[in-house]
This record gives sequence, C-alpha cells and structure tokens, in this order.
Amino acid sequence: MEAFDIFDTVARLREEGAPFCVATVVRTADVTSAKAGAKAAVTEHGEIIGHLGGACVKRAVKEAAVAALVAATPRMIRVKPSDKVVSLLDPDGVQTFKSGCPSGGTVDVLIEPYQQAQRLVIFGDTPIAQSVAAHATLAGFRVCRGDEGVGQIEARDFVLVASQGQRDSDALRSALETPARRVSMVASRKKAAVLCDKLIAAGLAEAKVARLKSPAGLDIGAVDPHEIALSILAEIIQWRRADKAELGEGSDEKLA
Repeated sequence: MEAFDIFDTVARLREEGAPFCVATVVRTADVTSAKAGAKAAVTEHGEIIGHLGGACVKRAVKEAAVAALVAATPRMIRVKPSDKVVSLLDPDGVQTFKSGCPSGGTVDVLIEPYQQAQRLVIFGDTPIAQSVAAHATLAGFRVCRGDEGVGQIEARDFVLVASQGQRDSDALRSALETPARRVSMVASRKKAAVLCDKLIAAGLAEAKVARLKSPAGLDIGAVDPHEIALSILAEIIQWRRADKAELGEGSDEKLA
C-alpha cells in the first residue's frame, strides 16, 4: 500500500475542479489523537480525506468547511471540552465547538477553501466583448464565450450579453435561462426593456428577466471599447465582493 500524501490528494481534487477545503491542525493542548501539522482535505460533500483526530473534531471541521466554501474565505476553529466552552467565540476571536471526546484535549484547526475562479460567460463577438474578455482574464475570471460555457454556469458566475445587434434576442434569452445570479447587457435601458418584453410574451419567466442589469457597467463616462470594458468589469468585481461579504456575514450565524 502506498503511503498517503495529502498533497497528492489536493492535486487530484484541484484537477477534478470540484470545491474543497484543506484543514490543518495548527495547535493542540492536552491529549489529542491528532498533532500540530496534521492535514486533511474536506470535499464539498463532507468527506474527510486524511487524519485530523476524533469524531468531535471531524464534526466541527465538516461544519466549518461548509461555511468556508459558502463564504469563500478561510477560518480558524477551536474544538475543546464542553465544560471549558464559555462562548461560541473565544477572546481571541476563534470560533469554538464543544467536544465530548474523553481525551479532553483542545485542537485549533485552520480551514482553507479552494474553488476554481468564477466564470464570466460573454455572448457576442464585438469589440466590447473582446475587450471585456481580455480584461477579465487579467482579473482572474474564467472567460467563456457564449454557448460554450452555458452548460457549466453556476449561480456564482456572471453572464454578459455584448452582442450589440448580433442576434440580441437569442443571446439574451440564453443568458437569462442560465442559473447565474448576475446577468448584464450592453444596451440602452429602452432597448433592453423592449427585448425583455418580447421574451416574456414568448413565455420566459418574469423572475428570470428581472435579474437583468442594463446598461452594463458603472457610469464612469466611458467611450471607447476598452473604457466600457473596464466599467463593466468594475461592476462585476463590485458584485463579486458584495456577494462574498453577504455570504460571509450569514455564515457565522448558521454556525452559531
């Protein structure tokens, strides 16, 4: 049997593309089965690959890993005997979990989430579409063009319609039928409203249409394609940060 190597496991999970967390024991006190430096991977389904300690530690790590993946931010947790837990947060700000394990030890675990970069799916092959693709790649997005990325879109991804007269209605319908929370379009409010009304009349749900933001981008007085692309990308980054902040605020309440 080959020796277990957590870094081989991490490499495999990264290649598979599914989100996961790396949990590292950073400190222990009193008697514990896991020692500082122990690492494990925690899949999005709660499977722990590696050794972190007993059942109490595993339960806490699973719960914290889910929250870390949702918020896309690392977190530190502390598992310690129930009779030593006074508050859900220790004075140093570390979230605490009660342990009923007979060993009576305390374990601090760092939970680090990993997931692939968010997608930006762009409909259209116009100068603005090309400029947005170039800038978005530099900003760390996974850029996909039109229908090639539709089947893989998640709610956390972004969709931009920059067709500008090239089968606008078809492009907008495809964009609005994705599960993405954020959809924007390079068009005037009037043009977007006309297209949306036609799509609703053709049977597209109003709730899906209501997600559309048009015109796309922040109002920075942009004129040429690269300036407009920067305004669009700035808005998308603003959304990305706002979504993470919102999820981060909610996660601690769930754990409490």
